[in-house]
Amino acid sequence: MPEHRDSFHASQSAFTAWLRDPDHATAPAHLDDARLRLFERMVFNDIHALVGDCFPRCVALLGLHRWQRLVRRYLVEHRCTTPLFTELAGEFVRWLRACPALPHPALAELAHFEWVEVALHQLDAAALPGTAPFDPLHTPLRRSPLAWPLFYRWPVHLHAARLEARPAPAPPHALLARRDAHGHVHFMSLGSQAAHLLVDIGQHPGLRGSQYLQRLSAGMADDPPPSPEDVGTLLRQAVHERIIGRC
Repeated sequence: MPEHRDSFHASQSAFTAWLRDPDHATAPAHLDDARLRLFERMVFNDIHALVGDCFPRCVALLGLHRWQRLVRRYLVEHRCTTPLFTELAGEFVRWLRACPALPHPALAELAHFEWVEVALHQLDAAALPGTAPFDPLHTPLRRSPLAWPLFYRWPVHLHAARLEARPAPAPPHALLARRDAHGHVHFMSLGSQAAHLLVDIGQHPGLRGSQYLQRLSAGMADDPPPSPEDVGTLLRQAVHERIIGRC
């Protein structure tokens, strides 16, 4: 019985290895070649369609041929940690961000940008409740789970023509992705100070706005410190749009 089980596992491993990489792996000898080819095309086409639907701008950036080669490389190199098809896009992004070499230097960031829209749309989280007006500089704050500040070296929010294959410009592009009350995901550009402020509120909730201002000023050695008036205006606008709220 153990020998039969070992034989089955070996055959199964050989079969799945060939499905991933038919050009280099050896197919199990006892299986019909035509059926093997059919299974291989079904697996590849399913993964190709699922991933391609999530990353249309990445497909356009690379072109179909290079994109198909990338998906094949993903099948060969990556081992998923989840059985859920809805998590496939996130797995693909994590794989891209860990790859030492990609067919375009902006690809991992562009894929992450496209994934954020899918992830925020599917996120099981509630918006911040509306409250009576308050002064955010003197109130403990928290950031909405539906508002994500983002930093990219490449202008992934602009037309693909701006993603030329050259070193990424500096400083990073700061964006805010957020889901509105109707379930739609929007992106907006942020100033660097505003983005770092929202990151700090998300990572360290419960401080008053004036405390976040002090932390922001201390962390920006090369830039002029923001004024309380400017930060107060920014925080009140963020409260109005339910990007942040009272703890």
